[in-house]
Amino acid sequence: MQDYEISTDQSRLDFRVIHGFLANSYWAKNIPETVMKKAIEHSLCFGIYQATGEQVGFARMITDKATFAYLADVFISDAHRGKGLSKKLMDDIVRHPDLQGLRRMVLATRDAHGLYAQYGFRPIQHPESFMEIWQPDVYQAVQAE
Repeated sequence: MQDYEISTDQSRLDFRVIHGFLANSYWAKNIPETVMKKAIEHSLCFGIYQATGEQVGFARMITDKATFAYLADVFISDAHRGKGLSKKLMDDIVRHPDLQGLRRMVLATRDAHGLYAQYGFRPIQHPESFMEIWQPDVYQAVQAE
């Protein structure tokens, strides 16, 4: 872990790395660059960097910093997995000063329930209270314009 650093300094983010990973992910497939840039601009972002400065991981919190936060776009580059980086990232996220005292913090995942459970995330207690507008092909529609 001493060879890595986590920072919320947006000026350090390597957009090429972030967009390159997310545009090929199952949850943000084909996300347009303009959409990803806007998402980053309006989020509390966490970058993971090697000592060389190369970005190898990312996460962002969509939050009002008072009552609610949504964890999104978490990834560790394939070559850097298995080194405890996702746990270090989650440690930093849940301890971040802007994310303390929130009433609700949520996320959606298809395959990392075990990781997030270690940080207090549980299945939604009252799913009948939640509603959504789900547009899984919205990025394809944006590209077609």
